Amino acid sequence: MTSPTHSPATAVDSGKESTALPAQPDQQQMALERTYLAHERTLMAWVRTGASLVTFGITLSKFFEHIYETETARRPLRIFGPNAIGVLMVVLGVATLLTASWQHRGAMRRLGVYDHAPLISPALVLNLLMACLGVVFLLSHFLEF
Repeated sequence: MTSPTHSPATAVDSGKESTALPAQPDQQQMALERTYLAHERTLMAWVRTGASLVTFGITLSKFFEHIYETETARRPLRIFGPNAIGVLMVVLGVATLLTASWQHRGAMRRLGVYDHAPLISPALVLNLLMACLGVVFLLSHFLEF
């Protein structure tokens, strides 16, 4: 026994077939949503890049700080030693994260999505938290607390 197949657009209601289709979403609204999500993905790519710079810079700086404290190795007399390169990477990571936040906010303002979207997206919050982590490291590194 095979049952008759119906297309998804038709429904059987009390023996009658109706062709009621769901309302089509507004094409302009869908384009706006796709653009918004594309900006969110771009921001997350910048978060990955900035977070990588910050965390690798912290790791590099702390590794060489540990080496110099526990070993008899002398600190290099060069201005741009491994520790300084780690700190510069953290500075670059923080600058990357703050620039990405600024660019994202500007793009959202130009899109005009603040009328119906949250003011702060989770990607933006994560971005700013990573920037704060870098700033805290820099403060602790230079103020020695």
